Order: sequence, then structure tokens, then C-alpha cells
Amino acid sequence: MIWQLDFWLLVILIVTALIALSLHDLLAAVAALAVYSFLVALRFVQTPAIAAACVHPPLGAGISGVLFIVVLFLTRRRSED
Repeated sequence: MIWQLDFWLLVILIVTALIALSLHDLLAAVAALAVYSFLVALRFVQTPAIAAACVHPPLGAGISGVLFIVVLFLTRRRSED
């Protein structure tokens, strides 16, 4: 495995996680977490865990991202900040 690719993928994962934690808009945070999940799936592809790499992108980034977005649109704000 190419260590430079692993290093930069890890750096991008950490930056994406920090971006998701620092966002104040919940919809943008959900999008950042979906990107993070896709990057984790790329990491699974590089390892011998091909079965996890085939299952994780549709479940992690796809379905959970859509569910988070649906829940965000179904909730109401209590205060107008």
C-alpha cells in the first residue's frame, strides 16, 4: 500500500471531522459527515476488507445521510436565534 496515499487520506479524514464539528448549520454538518463516511469507505477499499467497502458507502453515506436530512426537515426550531 502507498503510505503517502494513506497519510493524505488520514489528514483529509481529520480535517473533514473537524469541519463537521465546527459547523453551526446542521444540514452542512450532515453533508460533512456524509463526506467523512465516504472517505472512510475509501479507506476500507484500500484494506483487504472489500466486503465492508461494498456495504459501507450505501449504508453509511447514503441511507444515514438521507435519514439525518429527513429528520432535520421534520423538526421545528423552538427559538428564533
